[in-house]
Amino acid sequence: MKTKGALLRELNSPWKIEEIDIGDPKPHEVKIKMQAAGMCHSDHHLMTGGIPMGGFPILGGHEGAGIVESVGEGVTDVEPGDHVVLSFIPSCGKCPSCQAGQANLCDFGMYLLQGEAVSDHTFRIHTADGENVYPMTLLGTFSPYMVVHEASVVKIDKDIPFEVAALCGCGIPTGFGSSTRSGDVRPGEDVAIVGVGGVGTAALQGAVLAGARNIFAIDPVEWKREQALKFGATKAYATVDEAMGDIAGITAGGMCKKVIVTVGEVFGKDIDSWMNLTSKGGTCVLTGMGSMLDTEVTLNFSMLTLMQKNLQGSIFGGANPKLDIPNLLSLFKAGKLNITDMITREYRLDQINEGYADMLEGRNIRGVIRYTEEDW
Repeated sequence: MKTKGALLRELNSPWKIEEIDIGDPKPHEVKIKMQAAGMCHSDHHLMTGGIPMGGFPILGGHEGAGIVESVGEGVTDVEPGDHVVLSFIPSCGKCPSCQAGQANLCDFGMYLLQGEAVSDHTFRIHTADGENVYPMTLLGTFSPYMVVHEASVVKIDKDIPFEVAALCGCGIPTGFGSSTRSGDVRPGEDVAIVGVGGVGTAALQGAVLAGARNIFAIDPVEWKREQALKFGATKAYATVDEAMGDIAGITAGGMCKKVIVTVGEVFGKDIDSWMNLTSKGGTCVLTGMGSMLDTEVTLNFSMLTLMQKNLQGSIFGGANPKLDIPNLLSLFKAGKLNITDMITREYRLDQINEGYADMLEGRNIRGVIRYTEEDW
């Protein structure tokens, strides 16, 4: 089927709305009429080359929610009319990682950046000129319609607003899980959240619900620091250097048992400063993404060993998409997880470059693209 999508043609170029053909559902695939798409920093990494896809053009977007329009042969979990979230991490439920309870490391993840559909390993999306299109993480939510594998689809309750549901495809479980799963924040622990955009604000709320004693938010944008205090942070600082002495005083020199790093772009030179915020026997959870080409890290190995600290990588917050996305939305419905106030602005698809400019300037916690009748 012909529709449109936001494509990247080359590095460091703006998004361009073009006609695309997405095809029809094959066995174990689902066609979705999109309602909302979140604008995550990871899609900006496509523009800079920090996340290298298999080629160009790239169809962006990996956070989204919509309505099932049709299904292919063998699909049993959803049916036309169901409301769904698109999980940027697919979960097959059958591979060794899924069987071991690590669905965020599903073997389907090896195909996330290759552009080929996992159902038959062919290119399914094409431009009007017939070029193969590489969809972000097997999805491409920057399009009003999608055809995806059922492993990337999670059914949700129909009374949940689509703009709220969309953020649960990446930012909410990634941040919340960074605190509650990868970080395993315990009651009474002191926690630092470095970077309080969409993922960081979700991590902050996860730490609050886990019972953290003090939650220190660190972000260079004053408005985001103000918002962090509203979401439950104890204190907020512009930089790690500014925070260091004050946190040492508040914790009697113990520092933070858990440090959750959710900055928009990670640089290896900053690792040691985050580890210096981390207590003896504590854990620094590295959730923010850096360039895949960056292999240089500044880290005091002696202190890592002598203080028995942990540097923990985290993808999707260690979450299980099929389990945790509905659970997080249940917390939202119960009034215990504030997703609504994380949505700063809504945009049309043709305003995507404006939305990313707002993100880079620190004006949004999360921007959301809303699709309307004009798009379908």
